[in-house]
Amino acid sequence: MAYITTNDGVEIFYKDWGPRDAEVLFFHHGWPLSSDDWDAQLLYFLGKGYRVVAHDRRGHGRSSQVWDGHDMDHYADDVAAVVKHLGIDKAVHIGHSTGGGEVAHYIAKHGEAHVSKAVLVSAVPPLMVKTDKNPNGLPKEIFDDFQNQLFKNRAEFYRAIPEGPFYGFNRPDTKPSEPVIQNWWRQGMMGGAKAHYDGIVAFSQTDFTKDLKKISVPVLVLHGDDDQVVPFEISGKLSAELVQNGTLKVYPGYSHGMLTINADVINPDLLAFIQS
Repeated sequence: MAYITTNDGVEIFYKDWGPRDAEVLFFHHGWPLSSDDWDAQLLYFLGKGYRVVAHDRRGHGRSSQVWDGHDMDHYADDVAAVVKHLGIDKAVHIGHSTGGGEVAHYIAKHGEAHVSKAVLVSAVPPLMVKTDKNPNGLPKEIFDDFQNQLFKNRAEFYRAIPEGPFYGFNRPDTKPSEPVIQNWWRQGMMGGAKAHYDGIVAFSQTDFTKDLKKISVPVLVLHGDDDQVVPFEISGKLSAELVQNGTLKVYPGYSHGMLTINADVINPDLLAFIQS
């Protein structure tokens, strides 16, 4: 398995598949998952001739279960370390959920020299939590409850999320997929409890407004209008307005987990943007 070691001694696992001279697509996963959550995209774009790269965020998946550094600054620096190690240039960076915040912060902090385009899928920017400046955000008590549930019984909590709101399996006339639920649980339990606990603060309380305003490369924002985890009204719509060159595509009835259960629709849309 492939790893790099960051300046602060954290081992970051990554996948690097495809021709070395092909255009690079760099995928950033959501909380509390791993690069495995991009399976449907990695195989699809590999088959289209692209070089696909995806890493496990620190404390997630197969990366080191360190106790600290679970914030957007460290996440962005870890991405930069992988990019430098692999010699990646002009990649399309694609982030889902928390990974979308990671993409925005990476580009804003490390610049656009190695970035050609970006995609934010069901992503957390610009800011999830309710504040005086963000009155339409979600109450902090919701995220405090996430931490409490993780603290009390992480395994049970990680079962409730995918069988409920994440994929919209709690909606009427929706047939849950047990393998999809189990795969979400598997990925979550691979990571470290401390990283996931701190990560709730990172994805909910980080304000990406300034990051988004700095991005000048083309940005595609994809969001389902029935996202129960990251509501479209407080995230996708605003993100598309804040970037300098944004395109918004909204999917009626799609859930937060549309990358997996609606990959047959999402993947061609990603391809069209990448090739545009």
